[in-house]
Amino acid sequence: MRGASPIDGALRRLSAALDGLEGAVDRRLNAGARLGEIENEMQRIGLDRSRLAQSVDAAEARSERLEEANKEVSRRLVAAMETIRSVLERHDG
Repeated sequence: MRGASPIDGALRRLSAALDGLEGAVDRRLNAGARLGEIENEMQRIGLDRSRLAQSVDAAEARSERLEEANKEVSRRLVAAMETIRSVLERHDG
């Protein structure tokens, strides 16, 4: 049997090229799927960040209200102590 014909060589090269092309398409499809997964994860992270930001804002607002209430209670306690002290001084005096 003589050497392979030019057509056989061309068919082998074509087959190898098609195999390479198929591999490249598969890699591209896999990369596209991973990109879609990453985009979905980024959306979930963005939603989580938004919820956390709202939660932090609510906590800060509550903290400010509690701080104001604490100041008011402290002011009232000081006033009550002064009143009690004044009454005791008049009673003992």
